[in-house]
Amino acid sequence: MERPDTDAVLAYLRDLQDRICKGLEAEDGKARFRHDRWERAEGGGGETRVLRDGAVFEQAGVNFSHVSGASLPPSATAQRPELANAPWLAMGVSLVIHPLNPYVPTTHANVRFFSARAAGGPVWWFGGGFDLTPYYPFEEDVLHWHRTARDACAPFGDDTYARHKDWCDRYFFLKHRNETRGVGGLFFDDLHEWGFERCFAYLRSVGDHFLPAYLPIVARRKDTPYGDRERQFQLYRRGRYVEFNLVYDRGTSFGLQSGGRTESILMSLPPLVRWEYNWQPEPGSPEARLYTDFLRPRDWLNQ
Repeated sequence: MERPDTDAVLAYLRDLQDRICKGLEAEDGKARFRHDRWERAEGGGGETRVLRDGAVFEQAGVNFSHVSGASLPPSATAQRPELANAPWLAMGVSLVIHPLNPYVPTTHANVRFFSARAAGGPVWWFGGGFDLTPYYPFEEDVLHWHRTARDACAPFGDDTYARHKDWCDRYFFLKHRNETRGVGGLFFDDLHEWGFERCFAYLRSVGDHFLPAYLPIVARRKDTPYGDRERQFQLYRRGRYVEFNLVYDRGTSFGLQSGGRTESILMSLPPLVRWEYNWQPEPGSPEARLYTDFLRPRDWLNQ
């Protein structure tokens, strides 16, 4: 396997964190990111940036990490058992944004690079994607999201969007609820078969398309009037986000298993959330429409 240019990946990820934070601050217009640099005892470190109590974003976290270790944790070797106990290096940018207005969707994005020294020699791979979790969804927003995702994939094969969109639908699925976490987007992992330069170019395309996918939706919905009913539903649905991240998310598992910085790992959780026993939406209500029309895999661009 060809030797990856880790310096180029590192430079891109740092710049991506800067650009995303600047874009979110400009859209919010009030709050600014707090920067926390940290080090990891086993190797490496990172910088976590968190914006709180903004005019638009109740909480937004954008995390950069560049870490290494002597033995890959189980969450990273479940699909690659030959790499068990291999020394490793990982770097990435991950973010989760929890808006204040219930009509603005929550979103998550992640781009990452791994390398490991296996018995047969060094191996590397890329992963990442972005997904959207609305509370009061609009079809035009979902179509814009998926069209932008398709544009990110277009230079990399006619089937790339369809494959990574389907992977996203399958990955961000709450089995115990039998529902998707949101309306999907892109997800990919273990990407190496195209060669380093093309795989890295795809990672950059996914990272660079995140703000064009998300900010127009924020701009359209951030001033929509809402009341306590919408706010309470938003807080209830945030509970699903917590359930997924703590039960299923491999990134959360990897961070905790590898001895990562807990505050940075759990910055993805919303600042306020609620659960209610056996709550059901009123039939025909806007809340019910989320369940009936959106929380299932759909071929959005061909319906």
